[in-house]
Amino acid sequence: MGRDGPGLLLRDLGRDDPQIDAVSAIVLDTNADILLLTDVDHDHDGLTLAALARRLNYPHGFALAPNTGLPTGLDLDGNSTLGEARDAQGYGRFPGDSGLAILSRYPIIADDVQDLSAMLWRDLPGATLPEGPLGSADIMAVQRLSSTGHWIVPIAAPGGPVTLMTYSATPPVFDGPEDRNGLRNRDELRLWTHILDHDAPQDFIILGNANLDPADGAGYRAAMQTFLADPRIIDPAPDSPGGLAAADPDHAGDPALDTADWPDDGPGNLRVSYVLPAVTWSVTGAGVVWPAGDDPLAQAIAVAGPHRMVWVDIAR
Repeated sequence: MGRDGPGLLLRDLGRDDPQIDAVSAIVLDTNADILLLTDVDHDHDGLTLAALARRLNYPHGFALAPNTGLPTGLDLDGNSTLGEARDAQGYGRFPGDSGLAILSRYPIIADDVQDLSAMLWRDLPGATLPEGPLGSADIMAVQRLSSTGHWIVPIAAPGGPVTLMTYSATPPVFDGPEDRNGLRNRDELRLWTHILDHDAPQDFIILGNANLDPADGAGYRAAMQTFLADPRIIDPAPDSPGGLAAADPDHAGDPALDTADWPDDGPGNLRVSYVLPAVTWSVTGAGVVWPAGDDPLAQAIAVAGPHRMVWVDIAR
């Protein structure tokens, strides 16, 4: 639900808007207890978050300022022009462009949130930085790892806290031979492995838009294959009849697992969004909201955008 300028999403949440109406229909139909939204504009006073929570009927909401649109003062894309969307910490036309938002039926323990978004890319152990001018010492001295944000957010759910490890990674495209976005996308995922190796919270769930398919599309697919095979997490492999019906014939992998429907002459259909519980949970159900045929929700899904909602039911 990112918009073209600051304040426009807040405006649109206060009136009839076909895309927001479609998102609302999907959210209400799915009826999740805890919801992460990506590509949601953020404002300093939290007015957009509050309006979004009211519109989608959630009592609790949480959002931090994202790295998207945060100025760096440097020429990060090497085109000799400053102040453009690609020169921000994460691609963004204005500060707060296309951030993250958590909505919950249960209280969010805001005082215990860990925000990893300010971590420099170079400070991730084992980071692979771009070579050449776009990986210069001046740039790497300010370049954050998170293109949007990495948050660890505990929620006071029945039976004990549920801890979300949330993020939305840069697409591994839109760069040059230095592969800046591809390398950063992989390291954004690797940050979670670093957390699991050193200070993983109990009963965590890793969720967000990794922008990385383990079998198809651009990026370091092997990194996602390795991550999904980590014995500390469960891959519920949520699927949908709509993904199967819309399969790209020239793509590898299981099309029923796809979570995004892009044009065939572009990325095509890919699995890029994930909900991955820790092995301490029992998974009782999972799916992707992508019906086939004449399902009444199909029209709303087409209007909402290319991404599909991923859901997982868990129990202790």
